[in-house]
Amino acid sequence: MSTFLSKEVIAGLEAAQKTDSGKKNRLRVEFNKNRYPVLQLKKSGFCVEAAKAPMMRGLVDFYDGDKHLKQCLIVASKEENGIVYFEYKRNTNTQTSVPKDFYQETSPVALIPRLL
Repeated sequence: MSTFLSKEVIAGLEAAQKTDSGKKNRLRVEFNKNRYPVLQLKKSGFCVEAAKAPMMRGLVDFYDGDKHLKQCLIVASKEENGIVYFEYKRNTNTQTSVPKDFYQETSPVALIPRLL
């Protein structure tokens, strides 16, 4: 029994893995009002398919579906096997609430009735 696979079979398997990971993954990055699917997200960066995305550099927004996750300043680090790897220079999570030092006008919670 041989474990050798032809180049065509290996290329077909890699293509199937890319399309399968694209269907499962909802992560995407937005750059210059264009959206590109993210293949893998790491602590230090992320990777995108080279054929679908340009060499990005600068400020990008990350989304999981319609939910805005974070805003990052990125730089391309390397390209291998049709995949471009990007590294973060700055990585800031988005906030859904106002900061604690933001002034909030206080109003009474309840009124105490006047006793005569």
